[in-house]
Amino acid sequence: MRALITGVPGWLGNRFLDILSGGFNGAGPVNDWKIRCLVLPGTNLSDLRSQVSAGQVEFVEGDVTRPETLVKAAQDVDVVFHAVGIIHPKKIAELYQVNEIGTRHMLEASVKSGVKRFVYISSNSVAGVNPSPDILMKETDEPHPYFNYGKSKWNAEVTVNDFYQSGKIQTVILRPCWYYGPNQPLRQTTFFKMIKKGNPIIFGDGGALRSMSYLDNTCQAMLLAATHPSAVGQTYWIADEKPYTSNQIYRTVADLLEVKNFKPRYLPDLVSESCVAADWLIQLTGFYIKEIHVAGEMNKSIACSIAKAQAELGYHPEVSLKEGMRRSIEWCRKNGVPI
Repeated sequence: MRALITGVPGWLGNRFLDILSGGFNGAGPVNDWKIRCLVLPGTNLSDLRSQVSAGQVEFVEGDVTRPETLVKAAQDVDVVFHAVGIIHPKKIAELYQVNEIGTRHMLEASVKSGVKRFVYISSNSVAGVNPSPDILMKETDEPHPYFNYGKSKWNAEVTVNDFYQSGKIQTVILRPCWYYGPNQPLRQTTFFKMIKKGNPIIFGDGGALRSMSYLDNTCQAMLLAATHPSAVGQTYWIADEKPYTSNQIYRTVADLLEVKNFKPRYLPDLVSESCVAADWLIQLTGFYIKEIHVAGEMNKSIACSIAKAQAELGYHPEVSLKEGMRRSIEWCRKNGVPI
């Protein structure tokens, strides 16, 4: 199998490259994959090349906002794993340029080059939030995109499905949730540091449910989506086996960090809802403030059922919250990332 991975370097993209180039038991042997990565022009490749065997991975420069740079990357490829995306932009327009229009450009290049299957990494944000913690989101639910990020990812999903329904290419859509795992970005390390201090802020009573997507579980789903016959034309929620409450997530990290006097500060739901209002006004101006946006969603349940992926793909997320967070913390310590 010949694969093109977009979104390298990146949190998910780098981890998937690790797994695809080194073998992964979760979805069968993958050592025979021929791997190509799409990287932005001028990307420093020294770290990427150091994580793979010499000559094992080909790096091709390209930019999803510039369609003329993509056809070469997609040539002689069987499957595209499209993980490129912007979550926290400087300006709202970037979300649509990269997440929506960039996905269309990559699809067009894939069709032109004869790619067989296109695996699109979407987001929980296309579905919004749970109407109630007692009702887990399913693939059959009506979409309720959460702000502009959710809209940009939903628009991309519509485009992906249009390409499949018109018979141009096989497609699969995966909707992971809150990532965690090795090679984490600064925002996740900041989360750990906040908990390490012993008095992190929790919005609401901490009972909101969150589905989490440990990176290796997500990568298992990506491989299944690329190879399973039943996956074609389908959308799947991808997360850990069960959702966790905010209190469980924070407490798990605190225990692993051996926080002695763990006393979260609980802020009323009204504070989070005020941030939602502020976020809405800021995004109307075309700008984005990450801290305001995140605070606005932290008291909400965003939890899904993975029953469809389990039944149709044989998806089996082996890593649960405690083990996944333990590995994340271990990675930080091993790589000199201060917590």
